[in-house]
Amino acid sequence: MADNAVSAVRQERQPRIAAVIPCYRERNHILDVITAIGPEVGRIYVVDDACPDATGKFVQEQASDPRLKVLFHAVNQGVGGATITGYREALADGFDIAVKIDGDGQMDGALIPALCRPILDNEADYSKGNRLHRYQAARGLPAMRLFGNMALTLFSKVSSGYWTIMDPTNGFTAVHAAVLRELPLDDIAKGFFFESDVLFRLGGLEAVVCDVPMQARYGTEQSHLSVRRIFWEFLGGHAQNAFRRIVDTYFVRDVGIASLELLAGSALAFFGFAFGAGAWYLSEASGIPATAGTVFLAALPIILGMQLLLAFLGHDTRRVPSRPIHPGLTAKRPAPTPAV
Repeated sequence: MADNAVSAVRQERQPRIAAVIPCYRERNHILDVITAIGPEVGRIYVVDDACPDATGKFVQEQASDPRLKVLFHAVNQGVGGATITGYREALADGFDIAVKIDGDGQMDGALIPALCRPILDNEADYSKGNRLHRYQAARGLPAMRLFGNMALTLFSKVSSGYWTIMDPTNGFTAVHAAVLRELPLDDIAKGFFFESDVLFRLGGLEAVVCDVPMQARYGTEQSHLSVRRIFWEFLGGHAQNAFRRIVDTYFVRDVGIASLELLAGSALAFFGFAFGAGAWYLSEASGIPATAGTVFLAALPIILGMQLLLAFLGHDTRRVPSRPIHPGLTAKRPAPTPAV
């Protein structure tokens, strides 16, 4: 009798997976996306983000999957806002893992088990697709988007502190519910910067993030993301997040040798460049060449400053979280009542 009770509890507490599909003008692909989602997913939330083509209503009329729950926004909130709406529903319904998959058919729903596996194995708190893990996998990626993705990857590494991941704008993600509850959902960017901002917030929690290889899939769908249009928005967002992360990590939560390397390196490099620029301007204006001592006084602080900044960078790249936090968070919280 006792064994049966224990077995029932274990079965009842098996991790339950929900899929969130933010939609904006996705009529042409949404039904195929839903069909490709396997039985490992217990609930599918389709979020109609005030779609002009009424994608949500179309799904209600054409799809018969009993797992479906269609949510509607009266006002467009962006892909991040739509995803957060789905996340909140998944949390309220007691799901353990929330997967985000776009409705444009660029992501293979059959990869959901592989995407969730690192979380289920307690190896990560958040997993995401990576189309750049090898050259062949990125072949379907348009050249302009590939270049933009590589640039944004570098910016994201600096702003989030996750130096080991690639393809940060990839929208195929999975997150453990215990970690999702810790994220400030009201403060996360609601537009295309959503995935990058989530990485920054996860870094603040010291959550473990991992990449899951996937193949780029591009067909006849029209992407709503323009690299040229969002580049400066992303650059500003990453710059702000990078400043906040560095201040919080090295001057609020901890002060150590890396903090001194950053301060001293920045000061020396700035002095060297400023002094050198001033000496060069005076030399050009007067026609008198700068002395060897002047050149040395400009070059030495720059060299020392760059060495200290590189040492700081080395320290920062080794600070990537490696111990998942969701097991501890789950242990502190009673098991949720599963949705029926």
